[in-house]
Amino acid sequence: MADLNLEVTYFEKGGPQNTQKALEIAKKYADQFGIKDIVIASTTGTSAEKAAEIFNPKDYNIMIVTHAYYFVNSTTRQEFPEEKLNSLKELGLKFHIGTHSMSGIERGIRLKKEAWQFVDLLAKMLGYHFSQGVKVCIEISATICDAGLIPDLERDIIAVGGTGRGADTVCLIKPAPTSDFKNLRVKAIFAKPL
Repeated sequence: MADLNLEVTYFEKGGPQNTQKALEIAKKYADQFGIKDIVIASTTGTSAEKAAEIFNPKDYNIMIVTHAYYFVNSTTRQEFPEEKLNSLKELGLKFHIGTHSMSGIERGIRLKKEAWQFVDLLAKMLGYHFSQGVKVCIEISATICDAGLIPDLERDIIAVGGTGRGADTVCLIKPAPTSDFKNLRVKAIFAKPL
């Protein structure tokens, strides 16, 4: 790829009010660079629904990463409503509902007020130093590789994440699975909160 001169959007504040704009930025750069693999974090389905409106699921490999079952607590089975999940699957969106690459057992140990583990610290530091959304983009990019949703690891992808709810971060990423995490590259950040 030749030198790039890119426009970057810095949102004044992170959060769901940026979702529409973040997805439009993702679409702009996906089209500019011919990228068909789009991974989006969506825990309640709002970002996934908006993505289905902006990206034609027949033209793009739209992968949605949501929380694992019982992620919130042992009484909340799933935050993403099943009816919404099924209707989006019918449109052609792919889903990963499982453990995230920077979560799992280590998160469970930390939540019990026990020692912080390396991966949990890595996730926290990425969020502090860049933004929560950049951390999410990195995490979901490795997660979808592990889940087999990327057909070719040599292709760049667009990742869309956010701060809490909604989308406010868009990254160009060379994906890699967790077993090869050091080779995952954030090649460009197209949007993020200040």
